[in-house]
Amino acid sequence: MELPPLFLFRKTRFYNYLFLLLTLVVFLITYSSYLVPSSPSVTSLANLIWPNPKSPKKYKEKLPFAIGETKEGCNVFNGKWIWDEKRPLYEESECPYIQPQLTCQEHGRPDKDYQHWRWQPHGCSLPSFNATLMLETLRGKKMLFAGDSLNRGQYVSMVCLVHRLIPENAKSMKTVGSFDVFTIKAYNATIEFYWAPFLLESNSDNPGKHRIEERVVRKDSINTHGNNWKGADIIVFNTYLWWRSGSRFNILQGSFDDEVKNIVEVSTEEAYGMAMRSMLRWIKENMDPKKTRVFFTSMSPSHERSTEWGGEPNKNCYNETKMIEDPNYWGSDSRKSIMQVIGEEFGKSKLLITFLNVTQLSSYRKDAHTTIYKKQWNKLTQEQLANPFSYADCFHWCLPGLQDTWNELLFTKLFYP
Repeated sequence: MELPPLFLFRKTRFYNYLFLLLTLVVFLITYSSYLVPSSPSVTSLANLIWPNPKSPKKYKEKLPFAIGETKEGCNVFNGKWIWDEKRPLYEESECPYIQPQLTCQEHGRPDKDYQHWRWQPHGCSLPSFNATLMLETLRGKKMLFAGDSLNRGQYVSMVCLVHRLIPENAKSMKTVGSFDVFTIKAYNATIEFYWAPFLLESNSDNPGKHRIEERVVRKDSINTHGNNWKGADIIVFNTYLWWRSGSRFNILQGSFDDEVKNIVEVSTEEAYGMAMRSMLRWIKENMDPKKTRVFFTSMSPSHERSTEWGGEPNKNCYNETKMIEDPNYWGSDSRKSIMQVIGEEFGKSKLLITFLNVTQLSSYRKDAHTTIYKKQWNKLTQEQLANPFSYADCFHWCLPGLQDTWNELLFTKLFYP
């Protein structure tokens, strides 16, 4: 008996669907370990975007400042937070160099739990931060942090971690223009911070007055700031927060002194990629890989939307005292497309740059922001005072706190790469 054409069509379509379904099942079984992070060795989304590159053959020799190496196969950026009663590594009141934007206890924060967490990688442990080793390594040298206010926070953390070993009359802190310079006289050394939120020249480069709505970055202008970075033995770069102004960005072709300015609008990813290529070019021309080390700190996450971690609408990090427990959490503020740009541009380069992949481990720490417990630069309105969520800072981090861990990771990668 001959089947009707419509039946044959339906039967063929059924087999097509069945074939597609079986193909999908086989694919998921085969590649599930890559697509879905497993426990306890959670592979962060940041590491899927930025795989740990193998060292090029020419860098098999000992790296500058290295005294050992991390356990083979251990990614120190994958792990979990462990409660540690021995934390913090220093007290807020013991470090006079912390800016009032980061002194949460002084400004009334009622809890201290955020200070007691230690990062524990899966499969290995971080070496204890050794301030004596760090100071001896810096003898006769310059360590520079260049970037935005989050990099300044990491810089201040580093100063706080080492300053107690230095006599009062043998250390000083000075601010000159875009520089904050911590001088260690007995070691003929400096730890410095340089304000350059985009690394390239921009209309936001004034370290005191930079709150500008229409941000503009000048193309191919790395030497405007880069000329001030020369001579550094260890450099830690960062740039991300100031690029978060939307999907498009203004690029100046020419000079800020031009009477008629030629400004073009490009995607934020294209603009960021331009900045990365300029930075890499500067590193190639100015840093000797046999004598110096270069680090790049990944994007620092913010916590502005509590709904993203299961909280109530119209709330943020204010009053948050517990961390996010979902190991796969990744907030929308940490743009994957930017992380991909970093991976692509660094992947093309043969330069040795150590990537401090702090994004995922910091994403869990909605409890560690300064929120309202900081110096407010402008007088708060009655409406703001009535609603603390409206002015809570969910970008910056209390010190002591999370950024001390960033420096423990920096210490690990500097001495045990």
